[in-house]
Amino acid sequence: MQTCRTLFLGLLILCGLTLAACDEELMQPPRKQVGFDASTAAVVNGEPIYISDVELEAVSQGRIEPGESFGPDHTEYQMVLDQLVDQRLLAQEAVRRGLDRTPAAQRRLETARERLLGNFLMEDLVATEVNEAAIDKMYDEQVKLQQLDDEVRIRHILVDTQEEAAEVLRKARAGEDFTALAFENSKDTRTRLDGGSFGWVAPNEMIDPFPSVIADTPEGEISEPFESEQGWHILKVEQRRTRPPKTRQEMRPEIVTYLTFTQISQILRELRADANIQQRDGGPPPAPDILEEAPDSAPGGELPAPDETALSNDAGMPAEDEGPIE
Repeated sequence: MQTCRTLFLGLLILCGLTLAACDEELMQPPRKQVGFDASTAAVVNGEPIYISDVELEAVSQGRIEPGESFGPDHTEYQMVLDQLVDQRLLAQEAVRRGLDRTPAAQRRLETARERLLGNFLMEDLVATEVNEAAIDKMYDEQVKLQQLDDEVRIRHILVDTQEEAAEVLRKARAGEDFTALAFENSKDTRTRLDGGSFGWVAPNEMIDPFPSVIADTPEGEISEPFESEQGWHILKVEQRRTRPPKTRQEMRPEIVTYLTFTQISQILRELRADANIQQRDGGPPPAPDILEEAPDSAPGGELPAPDETALSNDAGMPAEDEGPIE
């Protein structure tokens, strides 16, 4: 009888412990369950990684262009996603160990936050200022400037002295064939066998004084003798043509880059002008080194760099008298 009573009490105690454990579980808030939807790429210990995160990472690694689709059907998608999963696991482990709570970690996390906020500002500037209308306007201006830079088809004759050049010029203007004169007299072995022909050239890409001589010589005419580092020349401008401009699609990346850095340069100048900046040495803050990756010049290298040129209008367009994009 005593044994049965003991067993009964034991069962009651066991049931009580079980019910207490169940009550404790019911009292705890349920763990948040993150489900998959069309925007989710993976869930790591309850924390989602979105397809947009994978796409941004692919852009940052140069695997795709901004705006280009990057989904599970892409050959490199799984590799990039795996990298983000590993990154998330490492970050979660660092938090579990409390490594995010040290003063050094807090400072570095704040620096990273500032960089991200700066990137958000850049994205906002691109979305609001570097728009299709601004790109179209700059492209139209650059096309007009490009068309001012002719290509020419020329022949030339190279001799040693000014006297020789003058004699060859006299014969050419007297009606002798320029091609034959080049074959007989020119010292330029690269062009002599082809009658002195350079083919089609861009004058501004030639050595001095060829650009100015070509500009001063009408189509179909022969220049006066002129000297270069190779010797004495005369040249004939056979034909002129305007190079077809680059397409909008070809020029668009360069235009976007130039307009973006122009906008950032302007806003940094304004912010520095209004800010109270103090440094340890007590001297005035140096001029901003505006974005180390900023291009040295506008597309093609002809327009002035963004940090040296004020915007001519809200779209960040260059002045009309500035050079063409090459």
